[in-house]
Amino acid sequence: MVKGALSTSQTEDLQGIIEKVTYHNPDNGFCVLRVKVKGQRDLVTVVGSSPVITAGEWIQTTGSWFQDKVHGLQFKTILLKTTPPNTLDGILKYLGSGMIKGVGPVYAKNLVNAFGEEVFDIIEQNPERLSEVPGIGPHRRHKIITGWADQKAIRTIMLFLHSYGVSTTRAVRIYKTYGNAAVQIIKGNPYQLARDIRGIGFIIADTIAMQIGIAQDSLIRARAGLNHTLATAMDEGHCCLPVPNLLESAQTLLEINGDILETALDLELQEGTLIQDFIRDTSCVFLSGLYQAEKGIAEKLHKLQSTPAPWLNIDIPNVISWVEEKNSITLSQSQKQALNKALTHKVTIVTGGPGVGKTTLLRSILQILHAQKMELALCAPTGRAAKRMTEATGFEAKTIHRLLNIIPETGFFAHNNNTPLVCDVVVIDEVSMVDVSLMNALLKAIPDQAALILVGDQDQLPSVGPGQILADLIASGAIPFIHLAETFRQAASSKIISVAQSINKGVIPPLKGYGADSDFFFIECEEPEKALTTIVELVQRRLPSKLGYSPLNDIQVLCPMTRGMVGTRSLNIELQKALNPPSEKSLQKFGSWYSVGDKVMQIENNYQKEVYNGDIGIIQQINEEGGEVLIDFEGKKVAYDMHELDEIILAYAMTIHKSQGSEYPVVIIPLLTQHYPMLKKNLVYTGITRGKKLVILVGQKKALAISVNNKNVQKRWSMLEGHLKALS
Repeated sequence: MVKGALSTSQTEDLQGIIEKVTYHNPDNGFCVLRVKVKGQRDLVTVVGSSPVITAGEWIQTTGSWFQDKVHGLQFKTILLKTTPPNTLDGILKYLGSGMIKGVGPVYAKNLVNAFGEEVFDIIEQNPERLSEVPGIGPHRRHKIITGWADQKAIRTIMLFLHSYGVSTTRAVRIYKTYGNAAVQIIKGNPYQLARDIRGIGFIIADTIAMQIGIAQDSLIRARAGLNHTLATAMDEGHCCLPVPNLLESAQTLLEINGDILETALDLELQEGTLIQDFIRDTSCVFLSGLYQAEKGIAEKLHKLQSTPAPWLNIDIPNVISWVEEKNSITLSQSQKQALNKALTHKVTIVTGGPGVGKTTLLRSILQILHAQKMELALCAPTGRAAKRMTEATGFEAKTIHRLLNIIPETGFFAHNNNTPLVCDVVVIDEVSMVDVSLMNALLKAIPDQAALILVGDQDQLPSVGPGQILADLIASGAIPFIHLAETFRQAASSKIISVAQSINKGVIPPLKGYGADSDFFFIECEEPEKALTTIVELVQRRLPSKLGYSPLNDIQVLCPMTRGMVGTRSLNIELQKALNPPSEKSLQKFGSWYSVGDKVMQIENNYQKEVYNGDIGIIQQINEEGGEVLIDFEGKKVAYDMHELDEIILAYAMTIHKSQGSEYPVVIIPLLTQHYPMLKKNLVYTGITRGKKLVILVGQKKALAISVNNKNVQKRWSMLEGHLKALS
């Protein structure tokens, strides 16, 4: 059918070379192609679906012509098959499309000029000949060889997954995890995908399982469902679930007979994948790793306390006078009492909110121990928290991962119970952020003779990961505990601190009457639309022009939640438009635009790159031909493959949970009733205490009142307190 003819529902075949991929959605395979069809002068628009598609490929399609009101005549396919190109023009487009890292249009032309139609065979069978092409040295040759092999394997996986309706964007991640055995592993046990691959959840794995013939009431499915239910609970902070809760949730998920689930649970318990134990009088089921981690924490803390402190007897009054003179300070009575307890016990907890002298106390303790020739090891959960700890104490602090010397290839730590740290005293700051698994790994690496000081704020949010370390340690009564509550005169003048303290006490703070030089303001906005525009205006114009704050480096928007008009997703889009709007040089991937200069955040631990969940960076470079994005994480430049960008999100706005352990010169917090599920006292308290110089709440008084009055923190199922009490 020639262009210009009327649309028809009659099916016909169409063949040709893809000149251009106008659009391709890797999630569902939908594509719009411009195709050169033999016998037609103009390019034909073909609309269809393919998991992978590349310019230069030869396509064979079956479909019908359709007259689109906006885009004109199109060939709509019901069947689309691609094969590698066999003409020089097609080969040139195929190689130059960016499908192989290291080969762009220039090198594609050089390769075709050198090898003609044999270029694919050369790459696959005689790759050493690639060195005959000018500019292709050993490094680029290796990239071409591995890129070609990866593409072949990835295509096989993509086609397999696509046939089951799976997002093909996960194919690269699956291939990196399983290699060439990917299809075999998936066919053998599709539920392994849910355990091993981020982004492939139980529902997707279950869909594949159903399609390859695994019965709905099979034990393999029931066992996978139990593990998934516990993993979901872990994402909510739990280390376990009561047996009735576990069985009920799994039955709702799987829609199978309860007897099958009980049999599956027995099998998992027999294998040791799951462990059953009592929390008080409640029978609970744990994932084995989490159970052993909580037990390991309790046992190591008990062991540390059972041996003498590494320092000799210290004359407390004398060292207090010495440290006061050294720093030209006068410690309060409560600080002196706390210092005395820390120096007369081997394991100590120090807690307190902002402005209570916690930093001064810690610095004094460290100076005294340093003068006693103690080898100190300071750490915190995040890079920002470690940096802040260094600045506050004058002693070097590292992230926990860096202190334990993580091995990028495996994700394991070089320091463990067999190769402990070389130190006399370990200090962990922001301990409320540390989850069970990381705390267990850290304690394993502490020498038995070393002392331990745990520092945190018990009123902040608990860790994002499972457990409630600080709360359980305090509740157990097994660890000496120091709580600082006295607000110092200098801190008392800060409205940020007084507002935070009011909220922490369950009292709504004054919202008006603050002078122009105040460090806290409440801007009332009843409508979400108004709150959104107000926040964008504050970040883009008002704060930079009036107070000189940098939108990128000084101001951080912190949201109670991700969804909604004033959630992180919406705010990031609007703030990006205002501060660094996407252009023709920008890259669209995984539903987001990325541009040079964008503020981004890593959202999972990547041990190979040594970047971790919550790390903030700035995009420095986008190299589409090389298939890489370069991101600067506070001086450390890290390269990302295009397929790895699902580890990165925009960070002009972030959740309050993600901000834990960090401080920012300026914090803006939207607070509206649409955030109702997250409006809790400890959430707002945590957000406000992230601000150093200025905090602005934007939203409704009612939402603030709900937060202040909502003191119900969700109970986390954990057994650390019980383990500690059992050993005491």
